[in-house]
Amino acid sequence: METNENMGNACAAAPSGAAACPLPQGAMRPNQKTRQVHVGNVALGGGAPVVVQSMLNAPADDAQANLAQIQQLADAGCEVVRMAIPRRSCLDTFQAVCEESPLPVVADVHFDATIAIEAAHRGAAKLRINPGNIGGLAKTDAVLDAAGQAGIPIRIGVNAGSLDQALAERDDLSLPEKLAASARQYVEYCEGRGFHDLVVSAKAHDVMTTVRTYRQLAREIPHIPLHIGVTEAGTTFQGAIKSACGLGILLEEGIGDTLRISLTDDPVQEIRACWTLLSALDLRRRAPELISCPTCGRCQVDLIGLAREVEGRIANLDKPLKVAVMGCVVNGPGEAADADIGVACGVGLGVVFSKGNVVRKVEESAIVDALMEEIGKL
Repeated sequence: METNENMGNACAAAPSGAAACPLPQGAMRPNQKTRQVHVGNVALGGGAPVVVQSMLNAPADDAQANLAQIQQLADAGCEVVRMAIPRRSCLDTFQAVCEESPLPVVADVHFDATIAIEAAHRGAAKLRINPGNIGGLAKTDAVLDAAGQAGIPIRIGVNAGSLDQALAERDDLSLPEKLAASARQYVEYCEGRGFHDLVVSAKAHDVMTTVRTYRQLAREIPHIPLHIGVTEAGTTFQGAIKSACGLGILLEEGIGDTLRISLTDDPVQEIRACWTLLSALDLRRRAPELISCPTCGRCQVDLIGLAREVEGRIANLDKPLKVAVMGCVVNGPGEAADADIGVACGVGLGVVFSKGNVVRKVEESAIVDALMEEIGKL
């Protein structure tokens, strides 16, 4: 029988992309061992709850549009928000947003290190820079100095599409190895300069490339908090599925201190997707979880319409409940016995139940209102 020590040695020696070894009972998860940093008043890493974040897509020179979007994101459960600063002329807008934002604002900067330096002095709660396009180590030094003076962390954001040319051209490394090497080398350089408040991301649009990269990072730089995500994941349906596949694997393995689910959609949908994923993994809960059956020939009500109406009405409730909408007695209180509240539908009526026990019977037309009334009592 292999001992925990031998298992640990085998895992450490695992090749790039190998599946994670199961954690010994009682062992710390990877995201409990990372160095904690603070993005504004939000703790990230070191065993803190996995932080939910998104990125603004309002025009970068429109402060009010960005602030309105931040409020919508905050209402949906966003905890950290990132804002692009594509031009120096947008710095005044960025500062105005930082001064009024209810959420910590991360400055997202590419190509121009001077913008990152200025953003650090204008209220950024964190900087996000890309080693592949920020302009080399000499310019990185000035960014590190500015972040250090401001007392804010830096996210080293590596993307598959913008790797350093020397690494990108190496034939002896797989793409996950290239991504991990780029991030690791940059971390080592920053730490060598005495800057330690770091977060790392290394994203690709391919799910398993992303998973293998983050597994390798968790092995090679285990003290660094990881921002996980599948970049350019697509529109809502495809993007949510790809992200759930990749990030679900990582989070179940204890890899990831903060996440973004990148969707070509309203950023509020990203936040809903993040919280749904965290809830499905029993990591964090904020809003109700909907349990509903897929319908079959036994169903004699418009269950699809009922489920959609309930989903819409509970979407903004700040109650971590399990709410069931079941189509018949087969999938009724028995199948959803662990639901905090639910309804099982019959011919022209519904039975509202709680933890498997019947609460009341109502006409079909009153099912949703009755369910919401009982939810309000919880």
